Amino acid sequence: MGRNGLTGAAAVVDAPEDGLADGPMVRVENLHRTYGSGAGAVHALRGVSFEVPRGELVALKGRSGSGKTTLLNLVGGLDSPDQGRIFLGGTDLAGLDEDGMLALRRDRIGFVFQSFGLIPILTAAENVGVPLRLRRAAVKERDERVELLLALVGLADHAAQRPTELSGGQQQRVSIARALANRPALLIADEPTGQLDAETGLSVMELLRAVVRAEGVTALVATHDTQLLGLADRVLELHDGEITEH
Repeated sequence: MGRNGLTGAAAVVDAPEDGLADGPMVRVENLHRTYGSGAGAVHALRGVSFEVPRGELVALKGRSGSGKTTLLNLVGGLDSPDQGRIFLGGTDLAGLDEDGMLALRRDRIGFVFQSFGLIPILTAAENVGVPLRLRRAAVKERDERVELLLALVGLADHAAQRPTELSGGQQQRVSIARALANRPALLIADEPTGQLDAETGLSVMELLRAVVRAEGVTALVATHDTQLLGLADRVLELHDGEITEH
């Protein structure tokens, strides 16, 4: 097994059938988002536009308060822009009602957060299986997918352990596996290495890159770690709510 935890299981993971139109996975046009009003208004995003081709790992960098989390929340359908449009695989998020947005987030987007977000009383396998339970997948399908994903992230031997019995890096690997449970077309990760030491963080970032290749997903990852930016296909930088590409 390599440093990124991938095993032979990676070769047999099916790429997602996202059911979305051809073209870039993400297209963002002239996004604006302001919090508050008057003299105290915070302009988190000021006319942001970019595209993310399918199958790419794109890193989003910028200092704290630059708008990274705001942008990820908008792309992931967790918030709405004041102005501008967001397309995921050709689907205009503005055209979705509440149920449509919920279905998109559940079935087509996987989220990885800095805080891991695992359920303490559940084992690693049970945590990974939560999204499959929510969409009422058959038990056999769920068990096979969970087993495959834990092998993919190098935790096949830790399936029965609870989060408190795992290291920080292992917990983040479980959260990555959980984010992939429903075969998302887009993986969104907000500072996924923020609570990890440098070596473990690099290992997790390498895993994310390998997972993008193995699962055929697109990833948009916010990170402040310059060492990790070199693993991305492209780097977008946010500064005072505006974006530039490197």
